[in-house]
Amino acid sequence: MSFDVLTINPGSTSTKLAVYQGDKVLFEETVRHTMQELADFNNVQEQFDFRWQVLRRVMDAFGYDVKNLQAVVGRGGLLRPVAGGTYMVTEKMIADLQANKYGEHASNLGAMLAKKLADELEIPSFIVDPVVVDEMQAIARVSGNAFVARKSIFHALNHKAAGRKIAKQLGSDYEKMNFVIAHLGGGVSVAAHRQGKAVDVNNALDGDGPFSPERSGSLPMNDFLEACFSGNWTKRELHDLIVGRGGMISYLGTNSMLEVEARVKAGDEKAIEAFEAMAYQVSKEIGACSVVLQGKIDAIILTGGLARSELFTQKITEQTNWIASVIIEPGEDELEALNSGVQRVLAGLEEGKVY
Repeated sequence: MSFDVLTINPGSTSTKLAVYQGDKVLFEETVRHTMQELADFNNVQEQFDFRWQVLRRVMDAFGYDVKNLQAVVGRGGLLRPVAGGTYMVTEKMIADLQANKYGEHASNLGAMLAKKLADELEIPSFIVDPVVVDEMQAIARVSGNAFVARKSIFHALNHKAAGRKIAKQLGSDYEKMNFVIAHLGGGVSVAAHRQGKAVDVNNALDGDGPFSPERSGSLPMNDFLEACFSGNWTKRELHDLIVGRGGMISYLGTNSMLEVEARVKAGDEKAIEAFEAMAYQVSKEIGACSVVLQGKIDAIILTGGLARSELFTQKITEQTNWIASVIIEPGEDELEALNSGVQRVLAGLEEGKVY
């Protein structure tokens, strides 16, 4: 049985929408937002009416009758830590998102937009595998100092979608297999998935693990402390150096891996060093996760936008394929993943969770 589901994914500079009928895409649209369009908004919450108008305009342009919808799903934002799964949007969830209680991000608008339309149509609204999915085992939370614990913030939606897809290809279920999954994009997250749960993962948002095109990853703490108290940077500037202007941007002045790869192929020594170092750090993190799983790994999965780079994935594969087979699942079809989660709930294959 198939259901008509509207999927909504608000990003920092775009709003992505699609309507699915079962696993069939009826239509899909990405609306890009210029910096000029967003300049008048002081925060993400102020963008709500703007994004709502975008949603209605797109739906009207495609001539789709929203009364045919049976559910609406939005990208999950920054909420309190939750287990993976498909969650019904509740007033409590909306209150936390509106208050930015756990952080501010454009994805916070996903549940809010979904609930507004769903309430008008008197149908359910959901989110699926938000970035705050936390299934870490207790020992993985220990940081090395009692005043701070390790947190689980990662690309959970794409991790779990890739895990389910590859498990199916291997003739099994995600909940029965062990994977090391690396999401390679603007941020990098590498997780040990044990029988359907990400039991350990680097915090891809706050500067933990491998560096990426625009994030610094883990840094030598004493040197960073010296920078913090040098008086040369404000707290905001240092934050931007870690998240936004770290990684490849700091080394090569660009977050475009297409440009970096072109420079590598042209023999640029600085680009070669940074490119190989990033692959090296991802590989080290995969190795660490293989220890978490005690070497009992069905496959290593490389996913995300950078998994389209044959040169980059080749370097990671060369360093890790002695651990387990490496499977490339490029891209991150978040709308498809959102739809799949809701289709499973509506079909009774999975129980919807309450936040």
